[in-house]
Amino acid sequence: MKKRLLFIINPNAGKTAIKDVLFEIIMVFSDAGYEVVTYPTTGPTDAERKVKEDGADYDLIVCAGGDGTLENTVSGYMLMGDKKVPLGYIPCGSTNDFARTTSIPFNRVKAANDIVNGTPKLLDIGQFADKYFIYVAAFGVFTEVSYKTDQSLKKVMGHAAYVIEGIKDLANLKVYNIEAKFDEQTVSGEFILGMITNSLSVGGYKLRGSKHVALDDGKFECLFVRKPSNVADVQRLLTQVLTNNITDDELFFITKASKVEIKSNEPINWTLDGEYGGSLDEVTVINHQKSLMLCLDGEYYLEEAGEALGLEFESYPGDQENDESTDSESIPDDLQKE
Repeated sequence: MKKRLLFIINPNAGKTAIKDVLFEIIMVFSDAGYEVVTYPTTGPTDAERKVKEDGADYDLIVCAGGDGTLENTVSGYMLMGDKKVPLGYIPCGSTNDFARTTSIPFNRVKAANDIVNGTPKLLDIGQFADKYFIYVAAFGVFTEVSYKTDQSLKKVMGHAAYVIEGIKDLANLKVYNIEAKFDEQTVSGEFILGMITNSLSVGGYKLRGSKHVALDDGKFECLFVRKPSNVADVQRLLTQVLTNNITDDELFFITKASKVEIKSNEPINWTLDGEYGGSLDEVTVINHQKSLMLCLDGEYYLEEAGEALGLEFESYPGDQENDESTDSESIPDDLQKE
């Protein structure tokens, strides 16, 4: 009996339509022994609904689109029940931070081959209130750029579109008075940016600040930027953020946490994986460790992605301190690739 593959496609994602290589991709899946059911999305939450309702009936789920399509697919994945089904991702959007972090190739046919020939890896997923995200939950300056930027501008200019919108944000610097609890550590005050991440880049920009980055350690990398007090603070802030050279500085609060609780004196607009995530004055963000089974090519290490992005790391997946379970948890036998 043939294995079944659910292939979710966002036909509108990215600069180039996937239709140019669609037949070739389907043949890759078919040659690997899968009966392919192709499902083009028609709305922003279509992938979530489809995966939630039908995902457990398949042996493999693959989505093709941008980070938003992947986030929506994963949200459905987290809601579809206890059955673990491997997930594959073919990046087609204009930014694709998650693909950069996990070294998924932007050649779509190669990405398809890597999915069927790769090994499932268990990665962390974030929960934001009753929603899910893959690599970032954020608020403040620059964070609304992705969902505010016109889609046609993204397609034509790529990352430059984010820079153009981001400059507009600087003219309207908003300050948030918050109290935030990171596991057992609490901070409070006036902040202009908060980022809870599980990624090496956001909006195409490399992230720095924490050298111990892993996608399966049950911890978020958290970066919160305090309100600058004077022009010198603003200049120092912009220099460090835009040059990806954040140092020990009172303007920045950097930590790792598995649970983040944030309270504000007014509703805050949040961004989840580049999409609008809602306006809340209180929210809890939880890391669900090793909840996503993602098909990746061979042995996957952040070291490789980091080298491509010009970053250095002191630890990799499978080498975290105080995490004895990192290498001991194996993929169920019935899901192992031959």
